Amino acid sequence: MLISLTVGKVDAGVAVLLTEDKRLIEFPSILLPPSISSGSIVDITVSRNTHSEAIANQKFSALQSSILETYGLASPSPPVLRCRNATQTSVVLEWDPIQLATADLRTLSLYRNGAKAGVIPRRDGQNKEVLATKVSGLAVDTEYVFQLVLRTSAGTYSSEKLTVRTHKMTDLTGITVTPGVLPPPIRESLIGAVDRIGAKFVGEGVRIDTTHFVCTEGRGREWEKAVEMNIPVVRPEWVEGCEREGRIVGVRGYYLNADPRLRQVGQGAGMQQQQGQRPMQQQQRTESQRTVPVQQPQTPREPQSAGLPPQETPGNNSEDSRGPPPPLPEKDQPVGREGPSGEDVDGADEEEDESEEDEKGGKSEKEIEAEGDIGVPRDEEDEDKKEEEDEDEQGEGENFDEVKL
Repeated sequence: MLISLTVGKVDAGVAVLLTEDKRLIEFPSILLPPSISSGSIVDITVSRNTHSEAIANQKFSALQSSILETYGLASPSPPVLRCRNATQTSVVLEWDPIQLATADLRTLSLYRNGAKAGVIPRRDGQNKEVLATKVSGLAVDTEYVFQLVLRTSAGTYSSEKLTVRTHKMTDLTGITVTPGVLPPPIRESLIGAVDRIGAKFVGEGVRIDTTHFVCTEGRGREWEKAVEMNIPVVRPEWVEGCEREGRIVGVRGYYLNADPRLRQVGQGAGMQQQQGQRPMQQQQRTESQRTVPVQQPQTPREPQSAGLPPQETPGNNSEDSRGPPPPLPEKDQPVGREGPSGEDVDGADEEEDESEEDEKGGKSEKEIEAEGDIGVPRDEEDEDKKEEEDEDEQGEGENFDEVKL
């Protein structure tokens, strides 16, 4: 299409062109021929460039697709939480790298049993992404539930809940040992002891899940790192103590500069042996009590003097055993007489006689008791004495007669 235009005015940057119907068109003067001036007539040809339009459309479509794929399809991914290691009082948690897509990270928080435990930084001091954390101060043999919550500019994303149970004191599988400066023989024995108790031996250096740093000398880069991370630095005897006791033992007596007397050697095994021996000892005691008769203590007897009656005790009453004394012989009682005052004189005399008889009767009772203790009655003794005297007299008479003859 060809158009004829008349140049009206030419400035430094813009020229005014007039159409046949007297319309003004501002046109860049740089596009006009250099010799153009006011009153000149120029022909301008206008046509559509379809090829260029197609190329431009393709570029624009590619740009839109790139924007959609970058900002419209990808979104932040929820964190994936795992348990790397668990001990009696601590848990080491780890997760995959956080996928934020085009969103911006706001916070990454750790929750324990539904309560916020703390905020995890995105990068550490060495500008590395933080992908693990250690939770300490937990109770022994207790179950905990952990969860990561990711907050971004595109929304909030939470991980699956992770249930972890801390170990018992007898479970040594959570111990992770990193060696330091050790002689070769001690290092080999340490590897064997760690393998026997079911613990882990990490030889490539101190990690976040290292529970104990074992060495004999406090020097080296790994030792400094362990001290910086507050990891217990102990001697190899600590692992041997755990193996001997069958449980995790305290580290107080196994520090490099600790007094060996603080070590509680053989306490756990000794307690188990004592507990196993107690039923046997009790059984032996009961059997000995059944077989051996119990001897009752004998009370010493006081010597009795000859001719005196034995002292009566509450448990041994001779009178009760022998019964009442024999009755006294009855005497002729005189007829009662009254005195001048009307009193019974004979009655008074009778009372005096009875008192005398009571005294005599008391003596006879003592004699009877003595006879009862000896075991021979008094009458039989008298008869025996008389027979012996008669025999002696007869024997003397016989001897005298023999001498006289």
